Amino acid sequence: MNKKLVLWSITVGLGGLLFGMDVAVISGAEQAIQQLWQLSNWMHGTAIAMALYGTAFGAAFGNIPANKIGRKKTLFWIGVLFLITSIGAAVSTNVYAFMLFRFISGLSIGASSVVAPVYISEIAPPKYRGRMVISFQLNVVAGILIAYFSNYLLQGFDGKNDWRWMLGVVAIPSAAFSILMIFTPETPRWLVLYKKDDDAARKVLALTEDNTDHLIERIKQSVSSNTERLFQKKHLRLLILAFLIAFFNQLSGINAIIYFAPKVFEMAGIGRSAALFSTVGIGVVNLIFTIIGWSLIDKFGRRTLMFIGSFGYIISLSLIAIAFNSDNHSLIVYYVFMFIAAHAIGQGAVIWVFLSELFPNAIRASGTSFGCLTHWFFAALVAQVFPFFAATVSGTAIFGFFAFMMVLQLLYVWKMMPETKGIALENMESTLVLH
Repeated sequence: MNKKLVLWSITVGLGGLLFGMDVAVISGAEQAIQQLWQLSNWMHGTAIAMALYGTAFGAAFGNIPANKIGRKKTLFWIGVLFLITSIGAAVSTNVYAFMLFRFISGLSIGASSVVAPVYISEIAPPKYRGRMVISFQLNVVAGILIAYFSNYLLQGFDGKNDWRWMLGVVAIPSAAFSILMIFTPETPRWLVLYKKDDDAARKVLALTEDNTDHLIERIKQSVSSNTERLFQKKHLRLLILAFLIAFFNQLSGINAIIYFAPKVFEMAGIGRSAALFSTVGIGVVNLIFTIIGWSLIDKFGRRTLMFIGSFGYIISLSLIAIAFNSDNHSLIVYYVFMFIAAHAIGQGAVIWVFLSELFPNAIRASGTSFGCLTHWFFAALVAQVFPFFAATVSGTAIFGFFAFMMVLQLLYVWKMMPETKGIALENMESTLVLH
C-alpha cells in the first residue's frame, strides 16, 4: 500500500464525514424546528426529508459531473455546496427557506455518495479495495458520531437557537474538505477514458503497478464506448443487485434511527437530555463496528458480512418490537445499539463498496448513481412517513415491519448476491457473468 494512495483515499473519504454530519446533525434540531414553526407531523416529516429528496436527485445526477469534469473537481464543488448550505440552513427564518437549503445540501450528500466511493475504487489495488472504499463509510460514521456529540454539547448553548449552531457547525469541515481536494489528483481511469491523458494516469498507476502501460491498455479494452448505456438487457442482473441492496439498506429502518434517534428513545420513555446523550452511544457503537467491518471485508468478503448483519438485524429489530409491546422499555436503548452494530458490520460496511465495484468501467459512475438513487429515494420515503407512523402506530408494528424486511434481505444475500472480493475492476463483468 502506497502512502500517497492511503492519504488520497482518506482525503476523499472526508466527503463521507460531511455526509455523516449532515445526515445526523438534524436529529438534534428536528424537534426544535417543529416547535418553532408549529409544523404538523406531515410537514415536520417533509422538512426533515427534504434533504433526502435532494440526496436522491444528487445521487441520480452525480455521475454527470463526475464523468464530464472529473471525480476530483466534482468532489471539490460538493465541499463548497456543503459550506454554503450548512450556513444557509442555520440562519433560515422560515421553514421554506430551511427546506430549500436542506434540499441543496441533499444534492451534495447524494453526489458525494456516488463520486467518493467511485474515486476510491478507481485508485485502489484490488487486494485492498474493500478497506479503502470503507474509508468513506468510516468517515460517514465518524461524522455521525461528531454530529451527535456536537448536538449534545450544544444543547442549552443559545436557548431556542441551539439548533442553528448544530447545523452551522458542518461549515468548518466543509471548507477543509474543499481545500484538501485541491491537492488530490484525478483518478487514472477517468484520465484514460474521458480525458485521454495516458501520461497523467501513468503517474498515479505507477504507485502500485509495475507495468502501467499494460494496465492502461486493459482499461481501454474494458469498454467498447464511453457512451455505453446503463439501462440495457445485458446489465439487468447488475441493476437488480444494486437496486435490492440499496432497497433493503433503507427498509432496515437505519435512517429512522439516525434521523429520529431522540424521538425513538423518547417513545421508549427516556427524557430529552438522556435521549440526546444516548445518541452519542449510537455514534460510538457505529464507529467501533464499522472499524471491525473494515478489518474483515477484504478477508472474509462482502457476502459473509451481509450474512452476519442480516442475522443481527433480525434479532435486534425483533427484540425492539417485542420490548415496545411490553411494560418494560428499559432495554430498548441496548437493542438499538445491537441494531446499529449489525448495520455497521453488515450493510453499512458493504453497500458503498459493493455499488462502486459492481458495474464495469464504462458505466461505473452511472451504475453507482442508480444504486445511490434507490438508496436515497427510500431513505427519503422512510424519513417522510416515520413521524406520522411514530405518532399513530405502535413501536411494535414499526420495528416488526423492519424485522420482516430483513428476513427478505437474508434471502437476497443467500440466493442472489455474488462475492466481489479481490476481483480486478476490469475483470468484474466477466467474473459476475460466470457466477
